[in-house]
Amino acid sequence: MNIVVAVSSALMAAVCFGIGSVLQHEAARQASMQDSMRLRLLLNLVRRPRWLAGLGLSISSFAFLGLALAYGPLVLVLPLAATDLLFALPFLALRRGEQLTRWEKTGMVCTAGGVAVFLAVLPLSAGATIPAFSDWIPSFVVVVGTVALLAPVGARRPGWIRTAAYAVCAALMLALLDGLAKSTAGRFRADGTEVLLHWEPYALMTVGVTSLVLSQSAFQAGSLAVSLPIIDTLEPIGAVAIGIAVFGEQLALTGWALTVQMLGAAAAVTGIVLLGRSPLATV
Repeated sequence: MNIVVAVSSALMAAVCFGIGSVLQHEAARQASMQDSMRLRLLLNLVRRPRWLAGLGLSISSFAFLGLALAYGPLVLVLPLAATDLLFALPFLALRRGEQLTRWEKTGMVCTAGGVAVFLAVLPLSAGATIPAFSDWIPSFVVVVGTVALLAPVGARRPGWIRTAAYAVCAALMLALLDGLAKSTAGRFRADGTEVLLHWEPYALMTVGVTSLVLSQSAFQAGSLAVSLPIIDTLEPIGAVAIGIAVFGEQLALTGWALTVQMLGAAAAVTGIVLLGRSPLATV
């Protein structure tokens, strides 16, 4: 029953995030570049109904993701949640009155099939529910350090480099957010409202606001063809790494199963790249 809740909630998170990203991207592209990487960008966007609708879907996505992580490991939930392009592109096609091409359909099959293969040989280890703070330190150092290095690069370089730099930063912060969401959910299940006496909820809110600014800056800087494939690839990879390093989760246990898993991951990434190159996402 726990796995059913985790899988269905993760897929709902993907649906909400995919559609919400489209709406947020359309609104963010109309904002001034002078507001990039500033909280002022959010104050600008919050006055746009389309962006608010996208934000509502993104919040719903995070709620579904939190529910999924309360019942399933990061190595199961995040590959499923990263399939949002499977829902974003059909939504874009519907809004523009266009048909999906053969390559777009191939990308959807590769993404869905690759994720299915990856999860088929996944051992569902419980891992740690509430890791100690010391277990988090290496992940915080890597993520915050990388963002501190890449964000200034994006600020100095226009075009696709800026979009890619901000998207990488957003993906890493979102991966950290996913891990904190799982830890906070575990803490809530164990302690109830006393979760507010611990550090996880406050780290969750801080990382959440930061990841929102970074993701909207990436959407503002360029097309979804650059930003969304980077986020959809790096966020689950980062979250799976955090699941292994912080929560003690596991990938496949045998050589052949690990090979199958890596082939599935490669197929999923290939599908995401194909979907990201869609003309629907290049505006």
